[in-house]
Amino acid sequence: MQVLSLIWGIVAIIGMFVAFFPCLGSLNWLNIPFAMAGLVFSIIALATARPAEKGGPIAGVACCSVAVLFGLIRLIAGGGLL
Repeated sequence: MQVLSLIWGIVAIIGMFVAFFPCLGSLNWLNIPFAMAGLVFSIIALATARPAEKGGPIAGVACCSVAVLFGLIRLIAGGGLL
């Protein structure tokens, strides 16, 4: 579960970078819910991990939260949110 949360965070970050390209900003409408689900999954993985195995879930939480934050900023700047 810890590795899956890290992979989920990496995929969310990649989706965020793709959505920064012009004409692909609407991809954030798919990436933000994906990253939010990954954030919840990573928090659950972090809560159930042993102390020695918390690196992956922490990175997953960080990646997913960055993807959500910058995705929302990109939607606001591009006029996707009113």
